[in-house]
Amino acid sequence: MACSGCGPGYSSPLEAMKGPREKIVYLPCIYRNTETLKPDYLATVDVDPASDSFCQVIHRLPMPNLRDELHHSGWNACSSCFGDASRTRNRLILPSLISSRIYVIDTSQPREPRIHKMVEPVDLYYKCGLANPHTSHCLANGQIMISCMGEPSGSGKGGFVLLDGETFEVTGNWEHPGEAAPFGYDFWYQPRHNVMMSTEWGSPKALVNGFDPKHVLEGHYGQSIHVWDWTTRRKLQDLDLGPDGAIPLEVRFLHDPDAQEGYVGCALGSCVFRFFRTEKGDWAAEKVISVPSKAVEGWMMPEMPGLITDILLSLDDRFLYFSNWLHGDVRQYDITDRRKPRLVGQVFLGGSLVKDGPVKVLNDPENHGQPEPRVIKGKRVRGSPQMLQLSLDGRRLYVTTSLYSGWDKQFYPDMIREGSVMMQIDVNTTTGGLALNQNFLVDFGKEPEGPSLAHELRYPGGDCTSDIWI
Repeated sequence: MACSGCGPGYSSPLEAMKGPREKIVYLPCIYRNTETLKPDYLATVDVDPASDSFCQVIHRLPMPNLRDELHHSGWNACSSCFGDASRTRNRLILPSLISSRIYVIDTSQPREPRIHKMVEPVDLYYKCGLANPHTSHCLANGQIMISCMGEPSGSGKGGFVLLDGETFEVTGNWEHPGEAAPFGYDFWYQPRHNVMMSTEWGSPKALVNGFDPKHVLEGHYGQSIHVWDWTTRRKLQDLDLGPDGAIPLEVRFLHDPDAQEGYVGCALGSCVFRFFRTEKGDWAAEKVISVPSKAVEGWMMPEMPGLITDILLSLDDRFLYFSNWLHGDVRQYDITDRRKPRLVGQVFLGGSLVKDGPVKVLNDPENHGQPEPRVIKGKRVRGSPQMLQLSLDGRRLYVTTSLYSGWDKQFYPDMIREGSVMMQIDVNTTTGGLALNQNFLVDFGKEPEGPSLAHELRYPGGDCTSDIWI
């Protein structure tokens, strides 16, 4: 998984595309808000078609605490450390969104990971004034940086925790005092242009048990992306995306480290914005994709947004993918023309609009019709496509269905009872196109301790959402 004599990862995104095919993946699996009172666990899943245990969970690492809500993981070292032969990608950093605990997982035996260390919530609270850790990225200087969504009281606060890359102790805040954003969520840095972008979800106390539309009007959810000076750690700009940019979640720079642009998916606005450096040297954003809402009856509101929850870019920066967690589809866009993405692939995998469900579509601007329920190997998909991970060569797109247990319980109660699933989409990388692999299914409804909610996917050797090139 690494160049002999070099550091972890790959020398460039295009070199990463030549890397070996994925054989296992790690997924945090959640029991909070389900009918099983057990600790969350990290699942290791075999995705090697030549293996006797293909499509099976081959290892489960339970956490020692209840109600953590394991979320997005990152690494102690990635391709940003490629030139440093002293660095090894052998620790998975696994934040807990609700408990504010951070687990450091030893992956030196990839098929049997184990807990190396726990960072307790009190360290985040008292050393940084932060809580609800979300996204983790390694830094080239050996530290680990984790974005947080709130402060210990449950109010929104978009700050960043730094961990020592050897001891994994909390060393303090990345941002200067008083410069935290109003809300936090995801981030991506680009040192060649001395910039970092961060995004916003909402106040943890507002979203903890579900979504209430009135909280949007009351200002408990964000609609801005924030521009930071990577060297001085000062916040330079707040780019207000307006109502179409409500709840900007995953942010992705182009993988090419020379690029001065990227994309952010906005959940409630169901839009994708392109952000870019202007000729003046500051940063701006423009809407480049919009998924129209559908007029419905039998739902909580008269119009249902797509709810774009995860986006990613192929390593060659040719294709953009995102999931519409309410409408139930995954889309592929050709972004060769960065300002004019072109839809080239789409597949429906469940969602809230299936024909035999309680929701009736009254008006669909895209004229898709209500999709048939999706059944794979005799299992009906409950829930909807959510987290995405692309193979290094771009030919396989893995999908899981859980967003966050509080929202899963509200919008897809059947998934709470029957468990989430992991699916695979075959990708046409020549002209574009998506096709569900009917022979691939990992059913987390059959777990030994009861149905669980599988979330984000991570490869041991790095992937297009964890690795940053500098």
